[in-house]
Amino acid sequence: MQMKNIFHVLVALPVFIALTATTIAAQPTPSPFNYDDTLRGTINKERSWWNVLHYAITITPDFLNKEIKGSNKIRYASMGKSTLKLMQIDLQSPLIIDSVIQHGKSVSFIKKGKNTWLIKTDSRKKNNTDSLEIYYSGKPRIAKNPPWDGGWIFTTDKKGRPWMTVACQGLGASVWYPCKDHQSDEPDQGASIKVIAADSLTVVANGRRIAIEKLANGKTATTWSVVNPINNYTIVPYIGTYINWSDHYKSVNGNNLDLAYWVLDYNLALATPQFNRDTRRMLEAFEYWFGPYPFQEDGFKLVESSHLGMEHQSAIAYGNGFANGYEGRDLSGTGWGKDWDYIIIHESGHEWFANNITTKDIADMWIHEGFTMYSEVLFVEYHYGKKAANAYCHGIRSKIRNDRPIVGSYGVNHEGSGDMYNKGAGLIHHIRTMINNDSLFRAILQGMNKEFYHKTVDTKEIEDYLIKKTSLPLSPVFDQYLRTAKIPVLEYAVREGVFHYRFTNCNPEFAMPVLLDQNPTQEIIVNTGWKQLLIDQHFSADSIAENYYFTKKRVEL
Repeated sequence: MQMKNIFHVLVALPVFIALTATTIAAQPTPSPFNYDDTLRGTINKERSWWNVLHYAITITPDFLNKEIKGSNKIRYASMGKSTLKLMQIDLQSPLIIDSVIQHGKSVSFIKKGKNTWLIKTDSRKKNNTDSLEIYYSGKPRIAKNPPWDGGWIFTTDKKGRPWMTVACQGLGASVWYPCKDHQSDEPDQGASIKVIAADSLTVVANGRRIAIEKLANGKTATTWSVVNPINNYTIVPYIGTYINWSDHYKSVNGNNLDLAYWVLDYNLALATPQFNRDTRRMLEAFEYWFGPYPFQEDGFKLVESSHLGMEHQSAIAYGNGFANGYEGRDLSGTGWGKDWDYIIIHESGHEWFANNITTKDIADMWIHEGFTMYSEVLFVEYHYGKKAANAYCHGIRSKIRNDRPIVGSYGVNHEGSGDMYNKGAGLIHHIRTMINNDSLFRAILQGMNKEFYHKTVDTKEIEDYLIKKTSLPLSPVFDQYLRTAKIPVLEYAVREGVFHYRFTNCNPEFAMPVLLDQNPTQEIIVNTGWKQLLIDQHFSADSIAENYYFTKKRVEL
């Protein structure tokens, strides 16, 4: 309305043309997000009144025609007061909802936007549990470059046999089944996945296999069940000519953790030593740092996939060719990433950070990826020592681009910069250096996995937890490293026995304690104003710990 009024003034009073041009030029840049982004990313009134309790997914993939059909029975708790509720369900085009059944009868539904549907439910009393079943079909979006450009995957193995799965992080689970496609609402009581496929194929999914039913048409219905809460993008079927073996691991809590490994039949000899070795090494390191494996009731599985990998809860996707490194390469460039299988370690680390602790909004995805990439550093430290871990962290830190902040835009399903991996890990190492107490740091990591056990969180909750447990002034650190792309520069000068120092290239409020590795060790508070410190003749800028993530620059005063 305001813009229309301005144009009316322009017509009536041409003398204001220059002023109006200035006003128009000052208008904010149009948002890159649209109505569908808001529907997907926001907890609106059609989402907020109900809480997902359980998904029971049934799916039949048609390999030849690249189609799927299925249903999802959603059990939920009504949190509102009205007796009639509109429920938002997400299902991405070109898939369509065919029908919705509740209380034994069809209920109406309409499409809203490109990928969203509204169902007219008959939900009853406040906090009453209810259910409905959604039937759907069509040609799903086909993954172009999974897992980064994801969707349903119809491919073949080396023998030309069908091999199917899905990868949908970021893109969303609604690319293959109808659901509340928002990370803040996990099914509290887990999920089941029933897949109907040719009886020559084996179906693997999250959790434990609970049923195999032979059908009359040469097909088999296989059902897997997860009892723990699960983020919806990690629910997944794998369909192929699989063979498996199993094992057990004595967890730090004294329980036996069931291990299972599923690979294509011709890869058994390659997979067995690789999976057996690095799964145990991973569990030893991560249970030491983070605490017990968080989904013991559902067990732990590695499942061979046609794409590189994904953190599917209790059923990790693995496609690294049974080789060490990342497709044979050391991503850190230091040599410390060559002796272990990157995908086993990284994707399994997500069981603690992404699956146990899950962000409510994908804008905070740095919590998933930063802590998990730092789990690589901790794996190296556990098995090869702290010097190796520092070198590895410096190596991955060198790949940071600082193109944009690593926290994304909220409410529109938008993640931050891809730097969330390397920069997130560098930030955690930076904070660990500030803590300067590895026993406390380890207790904090374990405490996070207890405090937020099977919960969804946002960045503020993680920030507040770390501030409370460290007693450090971390707020300006988080603002600087999460919400800007500027990396502080510690400028310094040494003159006549005095060390002059300050931060530049940073927020005006940025300040933090910095350790000087001298004898004795000394802590100084650095901000954006010049400060001074008396030093001895042996002082060197190398005394400033290298594990902080800022740069150092000597200047002349």
